[in-house]
Amino acid sequence: MIIASNFKTNHTRESTKEYLVKLNHFVKENSIKEEILVFPPSTALDNYNLHDSIKIGVQNAYPTDKGSFTGELGFTQIDEFDIKTILIGHSERRHILKESDELIVSKYNFYKDKNYKIVYCIGEPKEVRDDGLEKVLEYNFSQLDGIDLDYENLIVAYEPVWAIGTGVSATTKDIEETLSALRKSIKAPLLYGGSVKVANTKEILEIKNCDGILVGTASWDIEDFKEMVRIAHEI
Repeated sequence: MIIASNFKTNHTRESTKEYLVKLNHFVKENSIKEEILVFPPSTALDNYNLHDSIKIGVQNAYPTDKGSFTGELGFTQIDEFDIKTILIGHSERRHILKESDELIVSKYNFYKDKNYKIVYCIGEPKEVRDDGLEKVLEYNFSQLDGIDLDYENLIVAYEPVWAIGTGVSATTKDIEETLSALRKSIKAPLLYGGSVKVANTKEILEIKNCDGILVGTASWDIEDFKEMVRIAHEI
């Protein structure tokens, strides 16, 4: 089971450290074996001394070792902190920041060549969901064009765009149908993301073919995130 927290543009260097200290203590005290991924803002990256179950990742990086790319992180800056996990293709980068499929694929291939653990996000907007499952699958598989699905360090996160940050999660039927269809082509772990919270964590984690969750807003409070980890551990 994989439990991941995406801080997005939240938390500071100080509050991230406090969060991770509490999370680390909780994991050690409860002998948590689940894989926990935390994606803090780039300003809070550091060499944290954490339990083996906890891995720090970057929310975004440019496909370069270093260079003239103002405002971007490259491999050199990330590697300084011995980070080997990255989030790629999140809908907010696709739809708000207008990243093209070509750029997303180039990021994937670059960090795949660096042997990174890649959490690769896919998900459809509301108008596609309204057209039915066939269109949903067509849309999501189009976001996988050019992606090596056999890469051993790949994790695929299904995050319907209309459920992210809205408080409205997809129904268990929607999630199960979509993940089951994706499973036919993807052997990598499949996560669900989109308005996951403490109250629906157990229900989502018990869905067939769901290997974990990628959580935004509800994970920013350490007590809530610890509770989600505890639920996963008990399942």
